[in-house]
Amino acid sequence: MNLVVTLVAADALDPALVAPVVEALGADHAERLSDSATDIYCEGVPQQARAIAREHLGAAAVDVIAQPVASRQKRLLVSDMDSTLIAQECIDELAAVHDLKPRVAAITERAMRGELDFAAALTERVALLADIPEASIGGLLDSVITLSPGAATMVATLKAHGVRTVLVSGGFTQFAGPIADRLGMDAAFANRLLIADGVLTGSVAQPILGADAKRERLISECAALGIEPDAAIALGDGANDLAMIGVSGLGLAYRAKPKVAAAADAEIRHADLTAVLYALGIRADAFNAPAPAKTS
Repeated sequence: MNLVVTLVAADALDPALVAPVVEALGADHAERLSDSATDIYCEGVPQQARAIAREHLGAAAVDVIAQPVASRQKRLLVSDMDSTLIAQECIDELAAVHDLKPRVAAITERAMRGELDFAAALTERVALLADIPEASIGGLLDSVITLSPGAATMVATLKAHGVRTVLVSGGFTQFAGPIADRLGMDAAFANRLLIADGVLTGSVAQPILGADAKRERLISECAALGIEPDAAIALGDGANDLAMIGVSGLGLAYRAKPKVAAAADAEIRHADLTAVLYALGIRADAFNAPAPAKTS
């Protein structure tokens, strides 16, 4: 199988690190995508090539993405939001309004590791948010919630290359919509916090959007585009992302929990989200500036 193995460093990629990997893979040739990323073309099986590269890189802060050359081009990105496109977990930040962040964050961590049923864990955590003012959401979006490094450039560049970008979150529409708008994404889907008289009720609308719904959204988006799931990227960090990662052509784990990192096609642990662009063979000089934030 013709493969491309992409090495992406957190900073500059030392050529002295690349050379042993090229030799170990018996590579045909290598091409630099930027000072921090290089493509290596070889024959083999993606998982084995990734393991060989990882072995020769040792503890270097370099991510490895191995995939067939024939299916490298993609038409769709479906991405998680919390701890993926943004650096926070929105439900944990909401809990901080009631001084309950440590308690809620502990449940979030277990749920994302796959130790708890997602729907039950979400229902339990949302119940603790009862009576929080709806206005707190806007305050968090303005002053607490931040985009993950590289997220805006990733989305802008993918869109410029004809890739549809969709946010699918087990979090909440009250955050997902504004974040998708901030990034210029094509669509957003999430759970809806129920609100009455300007405060959160402590309930979430049913049915809860979880792992199966994320997978089904990826499949339906592919169908609407007239493509197979092989032409889609799934990006996430938690256990509720495993189903969509498993069905996608390229499943990427970003700063992920161990279970997710082990199941994904590749893990982005060191680089920022522009690693997704390098995975598609897009050179740094072809990156697009982030889209201006939408205003109401």
